[in-house]
Amino acid sequence: MSLLRVSNIKTYFYLDGLELPAVDDVSFTLEENRTLAVIGESGSGKSVLVLSIMKLVDYPGKIIEGEAIYDGNVKGDLLMMKEKQMQKIRGNEIAMIYQDPMSTLNPLIPVGKQIEEALYIHKRGKKQEIKVRAMQLMTEVGIPDAEKRYYDLPKQFSGGMRQRIMIAMAIACKPRILIADEPTTALDVTIQAEILDLLKKLQDENQMSIILNTHDLGVVEDMAHDVCVMYCGKIMEKAPKEELFSHPMNPYTIGLIDCMPGRGETKERLNVIEGYVPHPSDFPKGCRFSNRCPYAVGKCYEEVPDLVEITPEHYVRCFLVEEGIPLIKK
Repeated sequence: MSLLRVSNIKTYFYLDGLELPAVDDVSFTLEENRTLAVIGESGSGKSVLVLSIMKLVDYPGKIIEGEAIYDGNVKGDLLMMKEKQMQKIRGNEIAMIYQDPMSTLNPLIPVGKQIEEALYIHKRGKKQEIKVRAMQLMTEVGIPDAEKRYYDLPKQFSGGMRQRIMIAMAIACKPRILIADEPTTALDVTIQAEILDLLKKLQDENQMSIILNTHDLGVVEDMAHDVCVMYCGKIMEKAPKEELFSHPMNPYTIGLIDCMPGRGETKERLNVIEGYVPHPSDFPKGCRFSNRCPYAVGKCYEEVPDLVEITPEHYVRCFLVEEGIPLIKK
């Protein structure tokens, strides 16, 4: 059953007389108790997408079109809800973990008190009950000696422990949807694995759906059920994880997967996608990936391809794939 249906979201930024399409006509469905990974390089629009869903896009950004139909305890189009309604949903029905806990946590407030905040806002008990619940949350996310560390400040914790505190804050009210925006980017590989295992455990225990933003295909392989590949504000490909990894079709997806070193494989140089993600003011006229695509032909530079269902549940944005033309490098 679908818990969140996002349709045709467009979020543009208006700077110096320019209209910059950070998120451009994005649609997807998030199913109950499943993880949807949104993958792409930095600058692809992943963070703006989830901020749009939460209605947290600030000026000069503006959500100009689209729907985000939520089917939880509160039902309706999130993008049409008043701020007062959204305040009841944020942190309660839908919660978010950010990629840099040190810039998100208040450096002057004990971590236990920060975990309490969501419980107070959403009236989840009396003062002593809330304190006990906050300590329980610290223990649940793997922070030892919760009672002793309750009044410690963020600076007294390691990066991995700070991210656990952020997770405790996010799950305090048992949200139906957890949005994790690059939650392991700043962590080393060992701690990254521990955080991902924790998220999977909490998902099973709390029956949550997760939207996971990442640029790491290894994280996608470990966590996701479904995948959207995003580039320059557009979904380039979306499919169930197993289908996407076994049969990638869009040249951008193929390029990302080719950049992954195989297990036990040794190379002098890793594969790379030539070029870089352009600024929204410099997006190509046609396909957004055309200026980096090794397979692009004339049409790709002039027209924008649609996102088309090629096989059941496998959608691709590419003229060549849509028309059945073999991908031959230039």
